[in-house]
Amino acid sequence: TALSSIHLPFPNTSTLLVDERFIIKDGDFVVLQRGDVYKAVQIQKKRKVIFEKQWFFLDNAVGELYGSTFEVASGGSLQPRKSKHPEIPAEVKESGMDNRNIVDDGRSQKLTRDDIETLKEQGLKGQEIVQQLVENSTTFRDKTEFAQEKYIKKKKKKYENIITILKPSTRILALMYHGREPGKICHLRYDTLAQMLTLGNIHAGSKVIVFETCAGLVLGAVMERMGGYGSVIQMYPGGGPTRAATDSFGFPEHFHRTLHEFPLCKVKALLAGTLSPDEEGKDSVDGPAAEHLDTTAGQLASSANEQRKERDAEDSSPEGMESSSAQEKKVKMEEKRKKLSAAAALLQGRNADGLVVASRFHPCPVLLTLLRFVAPSRPFVVYCQYREPLIECYSKLREQGGVINLRLSETWLRHYQVLPNRTHPVLLMSGGGGYILSGTTIDDSASASGPQKAEEPAPKRIKLQETVA
Repeated sequence: TALSSIHLPFPNTSTLLVDERFIIKDGDFVVLQRGDVYKAVQIQKKRKVIFEKQWFFLDNAVGELYGSTFEVASGGSLQPRKSKHPEIPAEVKESGMDNRNIVDDGRSQKLTRDDIETLKEQGLKGQEIVQQLVENSTTFRDKTEFAQEKYIKKKKKKYENIITILKPSTRILALMYHGREPGKICHLRYDTLAQMLTLGNIHAGSKVIVFETCAGLVLGAVMERMGGYGSVIQMYPGGGPTRAATDSFGFPEHFHRTLHEFPLCKVKALLAGTLSPDEEGKDSVDGPAAEHLDTTAGQLASSANEQRKERDAEDSSPEGMESSSAQEKKVKMEEKRKKLSAAAALLQGRNADGLVVASRFHPCPVLLTLLRFVAPSRPFVVYCQYREPLIECYSKLREQGGVINLRLSETWLRHYQVLPNRTHPVLLMSGGGGYILSGTTIDDSASASGPQKAEEPAPKRIKLQETVA
């Protein structure tokens, strides 16, 4: 791994060698954090980023370490934050016994909105504005010490322009999606995702089949756990896979070489052995759209020679642009055919090391079909936001056989506020983390031929014969 030298701005420290993976570079995918709010962006110079109703540029973040905290200065530039301000101003020592005499009538604050905007125009930073608000509050010193801390925390969240740049990970991205857009990931909580990776025995060097409709979050978590070693086959519905969250991980190139994709609508043909190379190259849509693709491919093949002859004369004309786009389409279709052939070759062995399912569709038909590609003595795990579909899967698997250690579980998580004299569960928290069905495949070829009568052990057989005699 390449190392770079960086000078840390602390006393009595010299130039240190730091792994380049922990240094922010142009083009990296990062996660911005402000309090409990996250946002995934890509580092691009001179690109305006809007986060929590505030705009800034990430140019000054290049070359800094992941986990660094920045303050948004005037003009949208980021300035590294060197010192951490105290939570409560040092001069504030006075506090009341209780809040019974405090009336929230909106007249306790002397500063108006215009006054605060004027302070911002004068260049005052967030901590200084909070100090002004404290000094101009007529009821601040009558509040209890706990109420004062809550007041300062609320105002700092509103007026302090501080962000932290984090390196993407499964936990951070799961927190981001669950906090901002839980519907996109089927309300999959990060502790549930961790249970899925553990029950699925995801590790480097394995071959894992993934079917998910969680914006690519589960796929990215599996790829991160495997570390770029092994094979991941993504089964997808519709015209193509969705990988918005997977792209936010910012995986290196060798991670993507382990990723394969296969359309769900071609699984039956693959199991029946009727999937021809021509069918693998077709798109997964049916009807007129598929016929249109076939016609386009035929036209591209028949006109290839003519395009080569007329390229010089047509490069500057609209017809020349159309021919070049047609060539690009042909190349893309050929690449897609090769990818499908590679994925089909991996699936045909029926020796996958694990299966992970997490989708908004009913899991039962998908699970029963994809289990046929999993080798014996291998784990599988299915996530669903609701319990009833997994109960149906549980019953079908018990009837069908071929699996053991079936277990239907619900993950449970509670956040606690841990502060002196006021430790208690957080008032606003997730009510449920979904349900997980897990199990292990077995080779039931012996039992498939029908029930067999077990032979009595030899000592017991001799004893029975003596009794009869």
